[in-house]
Amino acid sequence: MHTVDFYFDPVCPFAWITYGWISEVERLRPIDLSVRIMSLAALNEGREGRVPEAEKGLDSGWRPVRAAVAVEERLGQAGLRRYYEAFGRLFHVERVRPRDRVIRQALAELDAADLLAAADDPAYDERVRKSHDAGMEPVGLEVGTPTIHVDGVAFFGPVLNAIPRGQEAADLFDGALLLARNPHFSELKRTRAGELRFD
Repeated sequence: MHTVDFYFDPVCPFAWITYGWISEVERLRPIDLSVRIMSLAALNEGREGRVPEAEKGLDSGWRPVRAAVAVEERLGQAGLRRYYEAFGRLFHVERVRPRDRVIRQALAELDAADLLAAADDPAYDERVRKSHDAGMEPVGLEVGTPTIHVDGVAFFGPVLNAIPRGQEAADLFDGALLLARNPHFSELKRTRAGELRFD
């Protein structure tokens, strides 16, 4: 049994595709999968050329992850996973906009509409940062989302354009883990090509 922690920001399309892959792996390999929160808002804070999140109003990247923390506090790991699946389906697959509507609908699906207030409560930021830091520290700050930890080995990615299925998904998991376990391995990359597919 492999212990897998999958770190995501709900608005990241690459994380959503990778989540589709690791969910497929969950059917095919003995893994204990947990989802964890990371934050692109925290990661990009103060970076040159970035619009401050405080200026984005209801589209602030802090809002979906604050709501995620509130969901996990009330409904646990299973609730957080349901929130991410609802948010991801609405935002990435169904292309619902704006983000505020997505948060509202995702929370409503969990019968947790009252947690919407958490999206605007900076008191949740410390818990977001704690989870974010736990996901990012082992891989460094030069990467983004998704980040995966498998049996204590952490790596960024894999970044995918589409969700591998069946044996292809299992093979990718085996290969990624084999590379990540090598203490001398740090990077394997090529230019992305093609449109993102969420099916």
